[in-house]
Amino acid sequence: MRGTGKDSTEVPNRLRSFDPVRLAGLEYQVWVGYYLRQWPRVLIASVGLVRVGFGMDWCRTLHGAWLVLRANQLWAPYPDNDPKRALACMRRFYALVALAHGEPANPAKAAELEVDWWRVHREGQYREDSQPIDDAEPAEELVQSLTRLYCYLYREPEAALRPAAVHRARAMDLSDEWIRQGCRPDSRLLPLEHAALVRAYAALLAAVHH
Repeated sequence: MRGTGKDSTEVPNRLRSFDPVRLAGLEYQVWVGYYLRQWPRVLIASVGLVRVGFGMDWCRTLHGAWLVLRANQLWAPYPDNDPKRALACMRRFYALVALAHGEPANPAKAAELEVDWWRVHREGQYREDSQPIDDAEPAEELVQSLTRLYCYLYREPEAALRPAAVHRARAMDLSDEWIRQGCRPDSRLLPLEHAALVRAYAALLAAVHH
């Protein structure tokens, strides 16, 4: 999301200033909790994720985290999930962000782009021709979907935001492989997933923090 200017002396917009390591750790906790269906864990991590990532006051943070949790719960079942209600929750979430920061200008559009990468990722998860993680690059469709979301939210060039999307898609691939291998808590894939998320948010911060 764009601030009011790009002077080097200006304090960055709160949406452009975040701790990538903390944010990555919180998203990692959300993902692991989501796939283990540990919803209290997801809610706790979501509170931190919304607070660190979106910088809203505590009232909006708690409301937003609840909306994100409900969206995830509605999206989670396969194949009989509820994408329309999940999308509605994310519209309400981005409306909270807009109330706090003045953008995104169109919360409905932001929600559509958010849920679109959920869709693309899910389709990839259940493709019969999926390759072992060591042999595959992140799916281009997923990278493009994430990049579109970042471009809309931050209004930066695609070339600047694409590296963050690539790393985040790589983290998803590692998460998917972890699931295929039985969600073992001692899996070697979990630290790799976390590291990919750190790289994703470090790349995002480098692109938007000015």
